[in-house]
Amino acid sequence: MEDYKLLREDAIKPREYQINIAETASNKSCLVVLPTGLGKTLISVLVTASRIQKYSESKAMILSPTRPLCAQIQKVFRNSLNIDPEKIILITGKIRAGDREKLYKEGKIIVSTPQCIDFDLKSNRISLTDFSIITFDEAQRSIGNYSYTFVSQKYKEQSKYPLILGLTASPGGSYERIDEIRKNLFIEAVEIRQEVEPDIEKYVQPVAREWVYVNLPEEFKRIKVLLEERFKEDMFWLRDHHFLQTLRPSKKSLLTLQKRFGARLMEGARNYSLMWAMIRVAEAIKIEYALELLETQGISSLHEYFKKIEVGKKKTDKQLVKDLKVREAIKAVEELHAKGIEHPKLEKLIYIIKDLIKENPAMKIIVFANYRNTVDKINESLRNNGIKSEILIGQAIKDGKGLTQQQQIETLRKFSEGEFNVLLTTSIGEEGLDIASTDVAIFYDQVASEIRLLQRRGRVGRQIPGKVIFLITKDTRDEVFFWSGYRREKKMKGIIYDMRRRTVKYKKKETLKDWIK
Repeated sequence: MEDYKLLREDAIKPREYQINIAETASNKSCLVVLPTGLGKTLISVLVTASRIQKYSESKAMILSPTRPLCAQIQKVFRNSLNIDPEKIILITGKIRAGDREKLYKEGKIIVSTPQCIDFDLKSNRISLTDFSIITFDEAQRSIGNYSYTFVSQKYKEQSKYPLILGLTASPGGSYERIDEIRKNLFIEAVEIRQEVEPDIEKYVQPVAREWVYVNLPEEFKRIKVLLEERFKEDMFWLRDHHFLQTLRPSKKSLLTLQKRFGARLMEGARNYSLMWAMIRVAEAIKIEYALELLETQGISSLHEYFKKIEVGKKKTDKQLVKDLKVREAIKAVEELHAKGIEHPKLEKLIYIIKDLIKENPAMKIIVFANYRNTVDKINESLRNNGIKSEILIGQAIKDGKGLTQQQQIETLRKFSEGEFNVLLTTSIGEEGLDIASTDVAIFYDQVASEIRLLQRRGRVGRQIPGKVIFLITKDTRDEVFFWSGYRREKKMKGIIYDMRRRTVKYKKKETLKDWIK
């Protein structure tokens, strides 16, 4: 620990793998890929301590995507370092611009959201000249136009002694994506650990997996047939007019096509066929979304979506609600909704949770669902069945629904202290938030993203053994999304293991594709 004199040894005891990773990251800009719950923030503490000790007049910065994450990181740094806590400053957009400028000058360690630093760099409120280390938390976001890209570029240009640390549980499942992260963060070395490795294995608790299948009810299947027939009409039209080559494009392909048509129309193209193609693609995307809600969420979600379409002002909405097949589907959904019919996964979920709590009344369970109204419906159903549950969702959006940062923190505190058994959450529960040790994670719906899959699973098996339960509707998008996520995770692990084996060759290679051959 001689190299880390700034550490509070009474409060922090780094593990061997954390020290080993930090030694690499203290000398080369480094991407650290480490499973959730194994102390990536502590590695940032170690590297920051090393850099400030080496450059005593320098500053450090840690960036994280959200204010709650930043608040958690500030707390860890204040508890871990022999530095005046008042010099470890949290800066967000809620602080007045003039005050932020003053705090940048006074602080030794700045914890902030990337958007805030991006804005203040462009407004010349901050210079990165004296910063000897910047940590990019959730580094998988360092792609495209996300603020991480701009901040890292300005840091590289301005700093007298630049060093970058990227932290992530999952950088992504393609060579191209990881290569973009590497370039955007000027990465020189990669440190990767997985659960099965000798220096990690003893710190990872076993996590059991269970797959629970349900069948799509016949009433749902009839609605599905109607929507799929209407979907095929759009596909045939697009194929016959040479805008598509396949009748089964992915949702991503449809969205890409929509952007391309939109760009052409913005450039001034106004031919009749193109305008109808735009309408057809928009219709197909809406129907695809309706099918996803039907198969993976349930009647309440689909009923609410159809209501929005019926009052919609867009030409696409008006076209759809006039269609006989869509009208028939809407009528069937209204009838099921009036009867209180929901997705069979909801009944199965209640049964599973009741059984778990009966086995252990102190059981902590986290349930992931993709949509807010699904979370609300599950919460209502659980409470009606005598189960203590709360929701954790993002801050208010244009519909006015959401939790404030303080409400999010309070919800997590109550869960940690056992005031309720079940925490229901959307994607906000996947990334970074310090959620208390959880016994069971239940995936109400499945995700095709390997990043989100790993983040969800990382919520169990931290301090105690855990279980992950996958609720899957047979022969639906649930199964498609599950297997897609599984394949992408497997591919990603193959890529990053290759990356680690070839790190020594890194400087001799120009691109990631060359590098991993």
